[in-house]
Amino acid sequence: MDYLDKYRLWLTKSDLESDLKAELEAIKDNDDEIKERFFKDLEFGTAGLRGILGAGTARMNVYTVRKATQGLADYINSLNVPNRHVAIAYDSRIKSAEFALEAAKVFAANGIKAYLFETLKPVPLLSFTIRYLNCISGVVVTASHNSPKYNGYKAYGPDGGQLANEGAREVMQRINNIDIFKDVKIISEEEALKQGLLQYIGEEIENAYLENVYEQHINRGIFEKAKDFKVVYTPFHGTGLVPVTKIFKKVGLKNFILVEEQTTPDGNFPTVKSPNPEEKEGFKLAIELAKKENCDLIVGTDPDCDRVGIVVRNNNGEYVNLTGNQVGALLCEYILSQKSKMGLLPQNPYIVKTVVTSEMVRAIAKEYNVNVKEVLTGFKFIAEKIKESEETKADNFVYGFEESYGYLAGTYCRDKDAVVASMLICEMAAYYSLQNMSLYEAMENLYKKYGYFAEGVVNIVREGLIGVTQIANMMKKMRESCPEEIAGIKVRAYRDYLIGKRFDKKTGEESPLNLPASDVLYYELGECGWVALRPSGTEPKLKIYGGLCSTDEKSAKEILNSVIKDVMERIS
Repeated sequence: MDYLDKYRLWLTKSDLESDLKAELEAIKDNDDEIKERFFKDLEFGTAGLRGILGAGTARMNVYTVRKATQGLADYINSLNVPNRHVAIAYDSRIKSAEFALEAAKVFAANGIKAYLFETLKPVPLLSFTIRYLNCISGVVVTASHNSPKYNGYKAYGPDGGQLANEGAREVMQRINNIDIFKDVKIISEEEALKQGLLQYIGEEIENAYLENVYEQHINRGIFEKAKDFKVVYTPFHGTGLVPVTKIFKKVGLKNFILVEEQTTPDGNFPTVKSPNPEEKEGFKLAIELAKKENCDLIVGTDPDCDRVGIVVRNNNGEYVNLTGNQVGALLCEYILSQKSKMGLLPQNPYIVKTVVTSEMVRAIAKEYNVNVKEVLTGFKFIAEKIKESEETKADNFVYGFEESYGYLAGTYCRDKDAVVASMLICEMAAYYSLQNMSLYEAMENLYKKYGYFAEGVVNIVREGLIGVTQIANMMKKMRESCPEEIAGIKVRAYRDYLIGKRFDKKTGEESPLNLPASDVLYYELGECGWVALRPSGTEPKLKIYGGLCSTDEKSAKEILNSVIKDVMERIS
């Protein structure tokens, strides 16, 4: 069935939701738009679904959500396990609550009990809930920090981490064999409640989760000592307001000031261009408030509250963003140094970073005799390391993070957690404030101690059907011809994670990478530099990452910019 046949089929459905039918009728003379919506089915990747809201097989709507849920339900039922329960959460995005309920009704129709949160909740709480209620799986309806036109659907395994690759592949195979209109089972909310296959949950589990977050608080009583410390916080119209403010109060942080215009949950995100804590634009209102209140720190969590970004005041009094790598390094130094000083580091401790995350944490971990494990991009791979440690009892997880503003301390949760990260960032800032030091100055001290690590990422956006082909061609171009040098720096070795091998340019030796296959190319440059290319798994982007270490900021940034520019020219 080609895209036009699919389009006509959807139009003929008498019970198609009226708003979706109106969308389809409005594009009847626009072949390009029809093709965009129906040229493929919305793919269930390693992180679930993510797409633009609207009518069509390549869009997020009740039908694609139901189909994905039926595939996940079929997979769960094939496991033949007694605890066929799932937990479901949702964020503030458009149709998130509706999609969550639709998923619950499909699970119920398949004999799987759904625990559905009564109100919007953050991703890390869903991750915690899966293990707390002994569920076999979980779902959270969210598109993270994407623009308002997007929504998504993340699927989780019994360990509370996002569904592992093998499970995701099996779910995808089942979804591909489902007719979107004929094969999906669904019952009403009333019937699901009556049969005991739908149960609403709320405050009790959130309180248990916050107790576990609190346990990661290191310097107890720090806010009593740092009475003048205060912070501006914004949830960017998302799920962070309640859990973040609750944990602030629990640890004794009283002087936090809310950006009131951004506290109301709203999937249109009316005060920002994008609810992305990586971008300074979204912090405009927060910076105005921080200036008024004379605050050195601003904390912002994304709509599903798994990522956190911060803005700090530099030595010139200007408000500047710290990158995910910088915040990750600061937290790494703070957590390891304080736990080491207090004798709280466990036996055989380790931290986890992704392959495109700052190399500075290796130097930090070495300082405190902590091992470093490296995984592919995606927090589920960090979760897998935690699970391995629990099973083997050979070592103990302390901290993990990825450059895209996701952090986790402790093992109560198996996804990035902006609640615990916000708490620890504020604790860390209060600690340094007692030494008359801002977080900006603390970062400068890290550079003095470990060397200046410059890191950067450039996103090449290519949307639509043609964009998929363009990104694939860019990767193909680099894969077919490994350069001898990039920006005048010799390529020492390169790694192709798709075939799982590292190639040493000097010796000609090949060695296994011992990680799952992933479409990532990584080039080791000179003594301590690197650059990597990776298509995003959730957005229409090719991401180019780079990093290097030097003795000073200027030369490090100049060389890094040249490296990334060189790569961009090679794939253009």
